[in-house]
Amino acid sequence: MPRYWIIAPYENNETYESVWKFDLEKRCISIGWHEIGDPSKLSHEELVAAVAKAYSTKPPPTHKLIANMVWAFFHEISPGDVIVARQGKSIVAGVGDVGSQPATYTPKRNPSINHPNFIQVTWRAEPAKKQLDTPVFQIRAVVETTKDELDSLGLLEGGGAGGGTRDIEPIVLPSQQDFVLEKYLQDFIVSNWLNLSVFSDLDIYKDEENEGEQYQTEIGRIDILAIDRKSKDFVVIELKKGRPSDQVVGQILRYMGWVKKNLCTNGQSVRGLIICKDKDERLSYSLEMVQSLNIRAKYYKVAFDLRDEA
Repeated sequence: MPRYWIIAPYENNETYESVWKFDLEKRCISIGWHEIGDPSKLSHEELVAAVAKAYSTKPPPTHKLIANMVWAFFHEISPGDVIVARQGKSIVAGVGDVGSQPATYTPKRNPSINHPNFIQVTWRAEPAKKQLDTPVFQIRAVVETTKDELDSLGLLEGGGAGGGTRDIEPIVLPSQQDFVLEKYLQDFIVSNWLNLSVFSDLDIYKDEENEGEQYQTEIGRIDILAIDRKSKDFVVIELKKGRPSDQVVGQILRYMGWVKKNLCTNGQSVRGLIICKDKDERLSYSLEMVQSLNIRAKYYKVAFDLRDEA
């Protein structure tokens, strides 16, 4: 089964077009980080150490993020996988299929930019330079995604509604209106972050390689990753989205463990927050047993009304 990847050939600035033109003409995709040297023969631990040495001014969590992306480029992306080349957060430059040659470290192959790491890609004619309706891509250079997500963006054969819509089922409007779609609820929370009292002491976390909304990790995407403004502790926020209680509790515990191991420094701790629509007895029992891990639930209700006058 192929895997699906989103890769940024370069930052979305004046250099992007020349880098992308080279990759397109040479049927490849390239990434930088030339300061690391040749990563192809390094173990994962050696790669993390090489990144830390090359980028000593960056915080330690960023070292591992960079190492994980370079490692995926050389060791996880395989022949037959699908590559989406992105420009910025809302433009698809091209879609292609990974060729049979392994990733290579080839310094100075592109004379215009020091991008030494290459993967062979056969670029498809369509879609090319597709402008999506909303910014959907992570700021990380290499991110694994799913076929369903690319289908919903209309980027694969037999894909969804094109034009960038990510909605996969109709929204339902009962008398007390609910955010049925995960994307609508998450967009609402992020857009109204400063107006929601439950988040008054929190900021959405952002580092040099990732953003707190749909924060990408090697074990999945955290719905929202925040940081307490006063204590500097991390807060993992997950939307229940109709999932079974056992599943959402297990998932938030897994993400909290990842944050503790990979992001927490200098005594920082991590707590969890689950956003739900209705009271759930099973969820309450589960949270009762993990009180010491500081996981809470909050419930939302959205009202909708039509009137003749404002």
